[in-house]
Amino acid sequence: MSSTLNLTPLHDRVIVKPAPAEEKTAGGIIIPDTAKEKPQRGKVIAVGPGKKDEPTTVKEGNTVLYGKFSGTEVRIDGEDLLIMRESDILAIV
Repeated sequence: MSSTLNLTPLHDRVIVKPAPAEEKTAGGIIIPDTAKEKPQRGKVIAVGPGKKDEPTTVKEGNTVLYGKFSGTEVRIDGEDLLIMRESDILAIV
């Protein structure tokens, strides 16, 4: 997918495709759109080169966890993406 993406993050920025929001609970109850929470998990699709003395540690294809309100939401080619600093990423799954 990153080969078709015409967006390159700068410095320590990372582009993440959020995972889809949960449609049902574990008990089978369907969650309406107004009650869905923002996903906190996503797949890294592009990584910047890092800062001068700090290379980035995440790689393209990693699944990551990030804070609920992290990053900036953008829409590229009809796809919702997040651009965030690598420091906003909490863990690699």
